[in-house]
Amino acid sequence: MTRSHDARVAYGTVLALAVLYVTGAVLGWGSPSASGWVSAWATVAAGGAAAGSLIGASLHAEGGTRRSALRYLGLAAASWALGSFVHAITENGLSRAAAALSFADLFWLAAVPLFAIGAIRLAPLPRGLRARLRHGADTYIATAAVFSVSWALAFAPLYEASGESPFDFFLELIHPVADVALLLALVPLVLWAPRGSRLMAFTAVAALGSIACSDVLFTVLRLSGTAPERAGVEQLGELVGYLLLSVLPLLGRGAAPAAPRRLTGRGLYRFGSEIVAGTAVAGAALILTAYALLRDVTVQPVVALAAGSAALVTIVRVYGLIQEITSLRLAVDAGDRHFRALAEGTGDVVLIVDFDGRVRYASPGAPEKYGYGEAEILGRSIEPILHPEDLPQVRAALKALGRGGDRAVHLSVRVLAADGTWRHTESTLSRYHRPGGDVPQGLLVASRDISDQVALQQQVDHLTFHDGLTGLSNRSYFEERTREVLARGPADNMAVLFLDLDGFTAVNDSAGHGSGDYLLAQAARRLRATVQVGDTTSRWGGDEFAVLVERRGEAEAVVDLAERLVRVVSSEPFRVAGRDIALTASVGIAFAEEGVDASELLRNADLAMARAKDAGGDRVELFAAHMHADVVRRLELQSDLQRALAERQFAIEYQPVVELATSRVTGVEALVRWWRGSVLISPDEFIGPAEESGLIVPLGAWVLQESCKQVATWREQAWDISLSVNLSARQISAPRFVETVAEALEGSGLPASALTLEVTEEVLVEDGAEAVDRLRALRELGVRLAIDDFGTGYASLAYLRQLPVDIIKIDPSFTAGLGEDDTVMLLTRTIVRLGQDLGLVVVAEGIERPEQLDLLREMGCARGQGYLVARPMGVPRVESMVRTDVDRRGRPGLHLEDEPGRTPASAG
Repeated sequence: MTRSHDARVAYGTVLALAVLYVTGAVLGWGSPSASGWVSAWATVAAGGAAAGSLIGASLHAEGGTRRSALRYLGLAAASWALGSFVHAITENGLSRAAAALSFADLFWLAAVPLFAIGAIRLAPLPRGLRARLRHGADTYIATAAVFSVSWALAFAPLYEASGESPFDFFLELIHPVADVALLLALVPLVLWAPRGSRLMAFTAVAALGSIACSDVLFTVLRLSGTAPERAGVEQLGELVGYLLLSVLPLLGRGAAPAAPRRLTGRGLYRFGSEIVAGTAVAGAALILTAYALLRDVTVQPVVALAAGSAALVTIVRVYGLIQEITSLRLAVDAGDRHFRALAEGTGDVVLIVDFDGRVRYASPGAPEKYGYGEAEILGRSIEPILHPEDLPQVRAALKALGRGGDRAVHLSVRVLAADGTWRHTESTLSRYHRPGGDVPQGLLVASRDISDQVALQQQVDHLTFHDGLTGLSNRSYFEERTREVLARGPADNMAVLFLDLDGFTAVNDSAGHGSGDYLLAQAARRLRATVQVGDTTSRWGGDEFAVLVERRGEAEAVVDLAERLVRVVSSEPFRVAGRDIALTASVGIAFAEEGVDASELLRNADLAMARAKDAGGDRVELFAAHMHADVVRRLELQSDLQRALAERQFAIEYQPVVELATSRVTGVEALVRWWRGSVLISPDEFIGPAEESGLIVPLGAWVLQESCKQVATWREQAWDISLSVNLSARQISAPRFVETVAEALEGSGLPASALTLEVTEEVLVEDGAEAVDRLRALRELGVRLAIDDFGTGYASLAYLRQLPVDIIKIDPSFTAGLGEDDTVMLLTRTIVRLGQDLGLVVVAEGIERPEQLDLLREMGCARGQGYLVARPMGVPRVESMVRTDVDRRGRPGLHLEDEPGRTPASAG
């Protein structure tokens, strides 16, 4: 059975007994004594049921306070029920005048302190000794006043008619006086009880009031001598009280009692009201006592003492209240002074405004901070000086706080200064209470000017998203803007353009970084003037710029813009450090497509720009899907290259270089080959990625070491042959490049004069002085130098003068035109004669047809190589050719025209 069910059973029991009481006592079953007997035992049973309900509920109640309250109230109900039980079996139907204080009265009196303890658990006493003394004094005043009035109106005639001694008569009044005194003590506590237990406390006090009325009625009836005739009627109040007590377990379930409220200004007002009421009651008591004296009604000394002491205590309480009010007024005045001192001392603007926004108080100097006079602020609404965009939030805050919101509201508001500028402020609005007061007097506004901080933050934001050198937006802003534009949805012909200044690195190297920065600023101004308003121009980084074309239009318009950007860069030179510098630009274009996000769009534009630079610059390239595929393939190839280098998947083939007059092999050129499993990868596919990734350095070092060892081995076999190895720009610029060559020679035993290192003219032009210095160091070691692909570069003759070159190799493009193009024949003849005049060995590359070989011999070209002469071959085949020549001629060396099954005309 649940706890609530137990309480309902008890409540139903008490209600049934009340019905029994009404039936037996009011309708009068049988004789008066019989009806009194029925009502008396019904009262006993009702008290027992209420006591059982309260004590049973206390065993399962949640919270110590509720449990204790129910327990003590149950014990009080049980004590009242025991008193009724004793009275029913000993004195029912008899006059109580026989004994001033019966045994039953002892149980009834014991119930009073038990009930007081339980009720105080629900409605606690005020905190502090002084507050409790005040409460006790108020209770005494009220009790004495009620006693005095009751004596004058009712008990004085009964006392005169009783003939009892004053002591015995006052013993008769102890029980009802105790009930009334407790009732008067608890009523103020119920008004201030915690919200969670207020209903229970009110119900308990109502039950006490009903029982007290029953006791007063019973006492009056007994003293008047009418109790035997109407026995049971006075017990109606007890039944009602027990009925209310039995309901208590059903009330306030799950509600945790809150802490008592502290004494504030409103509390003092209520206590003052109690004092005034007590004074009125005491005054009425004095008036009625005087009236009784004038009518010659006997007034006992105890009554006069009660009335007089109540008046005296009232005077003391009024005096104390006056002192408290005075202290409160002083506290309010001190609080106002402290508030004004704080408002004057703080750097913030402090206002007190009405709930409609009208200013009632402004801290000293506050209006002047914004250039206003005090008369322009006080008494006026604050709305005219607030920014229109901020008014809605201000009005909402005023409305919320006016409705009773207790939490402070923080707002960022712009305020109009007298000079017409908008000042940024941070403001806090809260309800304003005077010290000790509960009723808000308006709103307290504390406002701080943060205009300087806002300006600084705006500057930081600008620097965060703008380039300090050019004033253009930076990469972060460009990326964010691209994401925002793409997030709006598909845009027709929205495009991203990447632009790179061709040859800008040389400007930094020659004129310095300061001059380079100045040139970048000029280029940025040209680009910004060319791009239309509404499009975004940014500096991407270094010498790269980016343009976001947001407008709708034809794709041709975007291409036209890209071409104008190229022209505006190259149309006239940049004036830097007193000299003119001509630059060109490479532009890549990528259009927005379905399913392409911002990062992919930017990557595509970058790839297109890189393709434009690879094609020679000064041009525009549109992104195509294969560009990304090419980049991915190159990245994968670089990864495979690294693995191949670690797993020794590379091999070296040697292409013979012959003396054209005699067809004798004078040397070999080492060529690297990559076998990925059983598949041969063309050098054109992996040399470029190896150069980009830097793997060409360790790969070139390995080729140099292995080929030196192999040629040194052949030379030990009396084969007089030299070695040629190609060098890339990355190898020459690598740290310890000269040392690496020296270590390869020393480790293999190959003479330095037998090693020829080949470099292209392009390497000499791009790397300049550094490359020349390192090659000169190699020449000092005894290594021979050759210029490969001679005739295709920009400064061939100049580097022939700077470097002690031994060999020049005619580019295959010249050899291919022999016999077909007279101009090519003339140029080739000139190169051969130039080499002869300079004392250099001339080697023709790419000999593939017999007529080419004949013409080169006729021109006097010393050496040659190509598929007609001999293809690249592995070590076993080279050694086989050597052994064949030794077997046939009895001397080392290879003569191609004597090779079995080969003639110069059919070699290939």
